[in-house]
Amino acid sequence: MKKANLVMIVAALLILAPFFFPLWRIVLEAPQYPIPLGMDIHINKIVGIGEHDVQNINLMNHYVGMKNIPSHLAELDIFPAVIGTMAVLGLLIGFKGNYRWFFAWFLMMAVLGVLGLYDFYLWEYDYGHTLSPKAIIKFTNDDGTPMAYQPPLFGTEKILNFTIYSYPQLGGGLMILGVLTSLGAAVVGRVQTTRAAK
Repeated sequence: MKKANLVMIVAALLILAPFFFPLWRIVLEAPQYPIPLGMDIHINKIVGIGEHDVQNINLMNHYVGMKNIPSHLAELDIFPAVIGTMAVLGLLIGFKGNYRWFFAWFLMMAVLGVLGLYDFYLWEYDYGHTLSPKAIIKFTNDDGTPMAYQPPLFGTEKILNFTIYSYPQLGGGLMILGVLTSLGAAVVGRVQTTRAAK
């Protein structure tokens, strides 16, 4: 088996990491919480880092009119099937395909990744901007508009007295690595094909 095909097989296996490890983590730090609150987003569920973290975040958010964080999203019903299908396709391509197929798989995964992040952003936007008019506490911006509480898609942001961190976890990191590895497989395959043609 060619080196490029082996690299492609590794790429396909790496995207299965979210079945075993969390994809993403959001952490909230504030002076009133000596132990930060946080939640991990898995391939099929959302769970607190600590036993009662999601419950405490929901309780805190209730005062400013935010929705509860669901333990489950509709997208999480679809995500495992999409990743499983792409992994199987990647393995088949790895065994039988060439660098063009590797690159096509890379493009499909890149598009799916962008769509997934955009959907995550839309969820965060709705979560942070759709506030109940019956909120107990109402904060406003300097111009008088209602304050939004959207967490960052990626990175760190300060909202009131909270510092919020949003970063990939092991499952998400390995999946990203798998997508990039498939691009590497395409490059290696292209080089091998060019050399063989000389």
